[in-house]
Amino acid sequence: MVPIPVILPLFGAGLALALWKRTRLQGVISVIVLSLVLATSIALLVAVDSGPLVLDVGGWAAPVGIDLVADRLSTLMLTVSSAVTLGVLIYSLAQGVADGAEDTPVAIFHPTYLVLAAGVSNAFLSGDLFNIYVGFEILLAASYVLLTLGGTGERIRAGTIYVVVSLISSMLFLAAIALVYAATGTVNLAQLGERLPEIDPAVQLILQLLLLLAFGIKAAIFPLSAWLPDSYPTAPAPVTAVFAGLLTKVGVYAIIRTQTLLFPDGRADRLLMWAALATMLVGILGAVAQNDVKRLISFTLVSHIGYMIFGISLSSELGLASAIFYVAHHITVQTTLFLVVGLMERRGGSTSLDRLGGLAKIAPLLAVMFFVPAMNLAGIPPLSGFLGKVGLFQAGIESGDALAMVLVVGGAVTALLTLYAIVKAWNKAFWQDAPDDVPDVRLPRGMVGAAAALVAVGLGITVVAGPMFDYTQRAAATLRDRDQYILAVLPDRERGQGQSADAADEEVGSSPDDEAEEEDG
Repeated sequence: MVPIPVILPLFGAGLALALWKRTRLQGVISVIVLSLVLATSIALLVAVDSGPLVLDVGGWAAPVGIDLVADRLSTLMLTVSSAVTLGVLIYSLAQGVADGAEDTPVAIFHPTYLVLAAGVSNAFLSGDLFNIYVGFEILLAASYVLLTLGGTGERIRAGTIYVVVSLISSMLFLAAIALVYAATGTVNLAQLGERLPEIDPAVQLILQLLLLLAFGIKAAIFPLSAWLPDSYPTAPAPVTAVFAGLLTKVGVYAIIRTQTLLFPDGRADRLLMWAALATMLVGILGAVAQNDVKRLISFTLVSHIGYMIFGISLSSELGLASAIFYVAHHITVQTTLFLVVGLMERRGGSTSLDRLGGLAKIAPLLAVMFFVPAMNLAGIPPLSGFLGKVGLFQAGIESGDALAMVLVVGGAVTALLTLYAIVKAWNKAFWQDAPDDVPDVRLPRGMVGAAAALVAVGLGITVVAGPMFDYTQRAAATLRDRDQYILAVLPDRERGQGQSADAADEEVGSSPDDEAEEEDG
């Protein structure tokens, strides 16, 4: 099952591209493919709870070949991302039906969207540093197309910024990979986990900082986050939603994987703590200053990346578990908010808070759909956002570190300012007097249903928060016990690195003649 989340969307993309004249059939194919990917992800999530699953691509065993590795962290991210991409796809299909496809390049949307899903899955499952880069490039190439879909001047301008920043981060990532290979002779993550501790500590630190720089741009960590609020709001609502939910989290995932497996000594933890604090505070201050609901939500996205980096920087089991839980929660909530904002724009005719108003009376269901994920994002108890923040704060307090205590205070201030920004948007959009030129538009049922389903998923995370947090704790324990991952990928490590299982068995095994000679001896 391990390669299915990568192979199936690529196959579906090719099939959808071949059927470019039949957009309705393209939509059916996309829904079927992503539904199968979600089912496979759930099955993998259950299967890997007893240990990682490893696939040697092409039958070439590590470290010679490329591995796909499914463990607790990767399958949890895969399951949440699959659910989100399926929900956004259904939303986009309903939007396309409502708007008509005459002026929209729908024929290229479905193949590109499936390629994006394949790239995300490949990045999560890769057991090879260069293959993670390949996954990034697959999803980024698809995102360039989706971001500029329609070809308006505003989208092209925003897309240009996004493309330039993404190319710079990719060049840094590729340079870091080249240096890692020059220093260690491998890019296999499991083998890097063994070899990096053996090289010069100064070289280790340089490699670590280069990788953090590349991933920090992709994850939108301050001061590498200025590109995000300008790029995301101009895209169509489904594209913005899937970008906000997934693309930055792939960067966060890469930081978790490399920090725990390749650099477990924690020498960059202080740097990550300061970056987390700055990301939280600068991001939320930017959100408070916004008067456009899309830009406001984009700045909260940047701000809450800081919570995840906070958990990673603590390097404790509770900190990592809380960070993983918060990533899963945030993917769902942030995607839902952007979809609901798309509905608000459709019903109110704008995303400017000065031009919105009266939506609570005009569309009461929409008011509820915005209120629930917004309060979840702000961390109102007993929702999952509150539970994730409590876990992070507890981990920070238990560490006993003074800077961690400052981060706890910064996180609490960020949560309060998030609530303030959300309440401001809520009051202006839903309770102030409606303007005279509010369009009389009926919201398509498919769009409302898809957004409502993701609201329900967010509430579902709250309902199953106990078992889910137990799962993330087991995932964190696996991350801290690097040997489990390394032995799963390199099962012959104890019998000699780089040696195949058959060769080792031949060396260890003995023939009857050998046994007779030993007895004579």
